[in-house]
Amino acid sequence: MKKSKYLLIQARKKNDPMQKHEKKCFARALKCNTANIKSLDIIRDHVVEHHVKKADAVIIGGSGDFSIAKGGRWMTKVLDFMNYLYDNSTITFASCWGFQAMAKARGGEVVQDLDEAELGTTKLWLTNEGKKDKIFQHLPHTFVAQMGHEDIVKKLPSEAILLASSEKVKNEAFTFKNKPIYCTQFHPELNKNDLEKRMKTYPEYVKKILGISESEFIKTRCRNSKDTNELMLRFKQEYIN
Repeated sequence: MKKSKYLLIQARKKNDPMQKHEKKCFARALKCNTANIKSLDIIRDHVVEHHVKKADAVIIGGSGDFSIAKGGRWMTKVLDFMNYLYDNSTITFASCWGFQAMAKARGGEVVQDLDEAELGTTKLWLTNEGKKDKIFQHLPHTFVAQMGHEDIVKKLPSEAILLASSEKVKNEAFTFKNKPIYCTQFHPELNKNDLEKRMKTYPEYVKKILGISESEFIKTRCRNSKDTNELMLRFKQEYIN
């Protein structure tokens, strides 16, 4: 079997311990070795076409410190990169921050709203389009996924196809017609233990978003998410293998 190569785009501070952890989680979700994933940080590194062309697919993860809603000096190059992926129909899977960045780049609206922020294992459901989608149709019509975000995609790009929603947030996953690009607000690369580890690293988010202790969060807000654990593998099998 072909050993696929991936380009992981991250947006994290230099000493963020989640850099390596995120790479390991994506490797597990894709059932590949971490050696097959090259990671670059789009905030600090110079990401060029050469890097994309050497990979079979681009993966974009979350971010602990860089808000798409708030922006920054880095925003222009991030949006330019997302538009490059779209314009070139690059095989791409983007979760959380990547989901927000792609939505913003293609004309969607991203805001920061603590009233709609989600943290923990969250219940979602498929839209009618999601039930027909070749990747998402394998999920139950209602399912749970690992979530952690303050930024909300309030409006999708006009060409986006909505695949899933939650009680709080309408826009939780989308794809584009005739494009090998999937974006999820939730983290299909994370399991229950990963979410717990991430919140132990960023305990301030638990207090800020939920107003509860870390121990209470782990006890009451973290569950297994076996249904979404296979989502990225199905994406891989459809577009890469």
